[in-house]
Amino acid sequence: MPPSRRDDLIDAAMRVFYRRGFHASSLDDIQKEGGISRMTLYNHFKSKDELVIAAMRRRDEIFRNKLMQFVDAKAKTPRERILAVFDFHEDWFTGNEFCGCMFINASAEFSEADSAPRRLSAEHKQEIVRYLREQCEAAGLSNPGDVAEQLNILLEGAIVTARVVGQVAEGGKDPGIAARRAKQMATRIIDVK
Repeated sequence: MPPSRRDDLIDAAMRVFYRRGFHASSLDDIQKEGGISRMTLYNHFKSKDELVIAAMRRRDEIFRNKLMQFVDAKAKTPRERILAVFDFHEDWFTGNEFCGCMFINASAEFSEADSAPRRLSAEHKQEIVRYLREQCEAAGLSNPGDVAEQLNILLEGAIVTARVVGQVAEGGKDPGIAARRAKQMATRIIDVK
C-alpha cells in the first residue's frame, strides 16, 4: 500500500526535526520538505507538538527495526549479536545523514521531565536496554540487566562523542572511532561476565 499523505508528513517532519532540531524547525520547513500543503498538515495534526510526537514515534520504529535487521544479518552467536550492536552504531555514525540521536536531542530541547518528548525519549532508551538485555540473556551472561545497562551507557557515550567530537575533530574524518572504542570496552565487559 502506498504511503498516505499523513505518513509523508510524518516522514518529512522526522527528517527536518532530526537535521535542524525541534525548536529551530518551522511548519513551513516541514511543508517544503514534504511538498505538503498547510491544509494537509492541519487536517492531520492540530499542532506542531502532535507532529513532534508522531515523528519521534516513527524515528523509534525505524531505528529499532534497522538495528535488529542489521544484527540479525551480521551475527550468528549471542556474543556476536551483542557486539554487532556496536557495528550498527559505527555504520550509523559514518553515514551521510548522522545528526546525533533524535532522542538525546529531544531531551535537551524539552526541559520539562514530564513532557511527552522526554517520556518518549526515555521509552526509546529503555527499549534499547531491553533489547540488549535479551541479547545478554541469550549469551548466558550473569546479571544480564546490569550488563545491558553498562552496554547502553557505552552506546550513549559513543553517540554523543561521535556527534560532538567525531564530526569535528580532524575535519570529521572518523566519527566511527567512538563506536569502535565502545565495542572494545563492551568486549571486555561481556568477556568478564
